[in-house]
Amino acid sequence: MRNHVGHDQTDHSSHSGHSGAQPGGLSVSENGYTLELDSTVLAAGVQPVSFRVIGPDGQAVTEFKAEHEKELHFIAVRRDTAGFQHVHPVRDEKGTWSVELALEPGDWRFFTDVHPAGHGGTMTLGIDVAVTGAYDPKPLPEATGIARIGEYTVALDGDLLPGEASELTFTVSRNDRPVTDLQPYLAAYAHLVALRVGDLGYLHVHPEGEPGDGTTAPGPEIAFMAVAPTVGTYRLYLDFQHNDVVHTAEFTVRTAATTPRPDAAPHSAAEHSGHHHGAHAHH
Repeated sequence: MRNHVGHDQTDHSSHSGHSGAQPGGLSVSENGYTLELDSTVLAAGVQPVSFRVIGPDGQAVTEFKAEHEKELHFIAVRRDTAGFQHVHPVRDEKGTWSVELALEPGDWRFFTDVHPAGHGGTMTLGIDVAVTGAYDPKPLPEATGIARIGEYTVALDGDLLPGEASELTFTVSRNDRPVTDLQPYLAAYAHLVALRVGDLGYLHVHPEGEPGDGTTAPGPEIAFMAVAPTVGTYRLYLDFQHNDVVHTAEFTVRTAATTPRPDAAPHSAAEHSGHHHGAHAHH
C-alpha cells in the first residue's frame, strides 16, 4: 500500500508525518523560503489576499513544481478551527499570488503548501493573520466520527495514533445511499488536511491509490494512511467532489493509545536512576 503523506514522497520530515516528525506550518520561514503577505490585518467578509513566497535570494519565487495539479495549495482556518478553506490562488509573472477568502473576525492561520523549483521537496509555510471585528470563538466540536453536509453523510473509521502509521477510512453516502461515483479532485478522490488543536500544526495527507490506477474505486470508501506526530486532539477536513461540487466534511479526532512494541524491554530501576535527566528530556 502506498502512503501518500504530504504532496510528494520526497517530502522533508518537517511535515511528512513520519514517526517523530514535527508537523509543518508552524513557521513562516523554512529552508530559506519565507511566506510574505501584503497585509496581515484584514477586514471581515470576502476579501482579496495577496502574497509571495520569497526565496533564499530575497526575490519572489516564480517557478514551482506542480503537486496534485496545482503549483500552490492554500489553506485558511481560524484559530478556533472554524472557517476552513482550501483554495488555489493565481500567480502573476512577478511571483505574487492572489485569491479571495471568506473571513470572519478573529485570529487566523494561513498555510501555503509549495514545492519551489530546484528545492528538494514540498514545504508548508504558515503565518498568522488578524481579521478585524468582534470575535466570537466557537467551542471545539465533539468527536463523533460522523459529519453531515447537506444530503451527504461521511463516516470515519479508524484511530489516529501518535508516532505510528494508521489507516483512516471515510465512507461517503448521500441520502443514506453509498456514493460510488466520486469525481477526481486534484488527482485524487479526496484530500485530507489534519491540524493539531492548540497550535494548528499541519499535516497534509492523501488517499491510498489514485483515480485510473485500476484498483482504486470512486467511493464509497476512501482510505488514508496518517501519522499523528504527538498525542493530542486533531481537526480533520476532508474535501471530496461529487456532481461537480466540492464538499468539506469536518471531524474532531483524539489520538488513541498505542500498544508498546513487544520488543521494547522495560527499563530497570538502575536505568531509570542512571538516565534521570535523559528521560525528562523526552517529556
